[in-house]
Parts: sequence; structure tokens; C-alpha cells
Amino acid sequence: MSTIKSRLRKEKIAKLFMQFAGISITGSLFLIIGIILFKGLPFLSWEMISQVPQGGFYIGKEGGILNAILGSLYLAGLSTVLACLLGIPIAIYLNIYTNQSAALVRASRLLFDVLFGIPSIVYGAIAFSIMVWLGIRASLLGGVITITLLTIPIVVRTLDELLKTTPLDLKNITTSLGATKWETAQVLLKYIKPGIFTAVLLAFGRAIGDVAGVLLTTGFSDNLPLYIDEPAATLPLAIFFQLSSPIPEVQGRAYASALILTFVILFIVICTHILASKQKKHKL
Repeated sequence: MSTIKSRLRKEKIAKLFMQFAGISITGSLFLIIGIILFKGLPFLSWEMISQVPQGGFYIGKEGGILNAILGSLYLAGLSTVLACLLGIPIAIYLNIYTNQSAALVRASRLLFDVLFGIPSIVYGAIAFSIMVWLGIRASLLGGVITITLLTIPIVVRTLDELLKTTPLDLKNITTSLGATKWETAQVLLKYIKPGIFTAVLLAFGRAIGDVAGVLLTTGFSDNLPLYIDEPAATLPLAIFFQLSSPIPEVQGRAYASALILTFVILFIVICTHILASKQKKHKL
């Protein structure tokens, strides 16, 4: 009897702990969104979204952050595409073309785990050294190089874990039908297609929200990013610079910029979930 009471007590404690953790995380999320809305919404306007900074923008006068919005979208979009183009083949090779018990596979996964956890400022320093060696100045191209290096481990490890969870029978059936390894890879990629959207979302979210990595490599410009070899502003850097200002009007615009960044990420999340849900209907 005492054993049953002890088990029920542990069950209640575990349940309370899980409820407390869930409420704390959810509450923190709503608190962050609430602060951004409260401080940023009064300063949000069409002028801020549709115009580039004017002469007195950083002392509270006219202008907007269109340059930073476009710069962030260009930077995150290009970096995510390059990370997927490089990361997907790596994940396929590790799971289909190699022996899973091989030392190379174990070492590669350990390496990507380490790269996954390295701070973005380290990637920025490495990319900056590469740029100096190649003679590339601070520009959108430098930022793309940095963020691509940063997001490749995210894509590789996410897809690697997804491919490891595919049914072994699916791989055996395709092989027994005479399919090549590349044809087997195509079948498995179709099976995990909803997960690929998740990997893209994770990479894009990390790319569009990074500050430290692009601080050294992208530069900052009040002009629209028309060419890849020119400096470009990003929303995180715009938030950082505006929030550092002692002028209340400029600080309010920083929260408005954070609100815009949140809306952009929310839009990408919703679109990704819609695409993933559609793909699940056609899952093998």
C-alpha cells in the first residue's frame, strides 16, 4: 500500500513540475511578445516599413528601416538556400552511402554537433579572416558566407536525425527492387519532406536573427542592398544600434523593428507549417 502511495505521490510531483515548466515557458513567450507590442506598436507606421533612413533618422526624425528588412531577407534567404544545397547532400551521404558503424560517420556527426554549438561570433571571426584573405570587404556577400557556415550544421544534423528515423524496411524494399543509392535517397527524402521544411525553418530563423556573426562581415548601410558586394543593414543590427541610442524616439523604433522581425519569423513559421501539413497528406 505504501508503495502505491509513493508512486502516486511521485506521479503528482512529476505532473506538477511539467505543468509549472509549461506555464513558465508559455508565460515567458507571451511576456516577451507583450513587451515588444507595448513598446513597439506606438512607433510602428507605414513610413517606417516603406522608407529607408533619412538624414535625421537616428536622432528621432523621418525615415524607416526598409533597408534592414530587405537586407535581412536577402541575407537569410541566400544563406538558407546555400546551407540546404550543401547540407542535404552531406546528410544523404552519411546515411545512405556509408556504413553507419564506420568511424568516419561517427566522427562526422560529432564534428557537426560541435559546429552546431559554436557561437556565431566565432563564425564571424573565421569568415572575416576568409574575407581578408580573398580581398572581400564587409558586404552582403561576407554576411552570406558567415551565415551559411553557421546554418550548415543545423541543416545537416536535423536531416541526419530525420533520416535515421526512417523505417529500415523502406530502405530495404527500395534496394531489393533494384534501386540505386541515389534513387533510394530520393524515396527517403520524399518520406521526410515535412521534416525538411522544419530544417529550412530552423536555418532561416537562426540566419535572420543573428547579430554577432554579421557584425564583423556584413557592415551597415542606410541604402537598399542592390548588389551583393555592398554593405547591407539587417534587422538585428538595426535593433542593436537603435536600442543603444539615448533618444526615447529611437529606442521606441528599436522595439518596432523587433516587432517587424517577429512578424517576419511568424509569417515564415506559418507558411512552413502549411507546406508541411500539405506534404503529410501525400506521405508514403
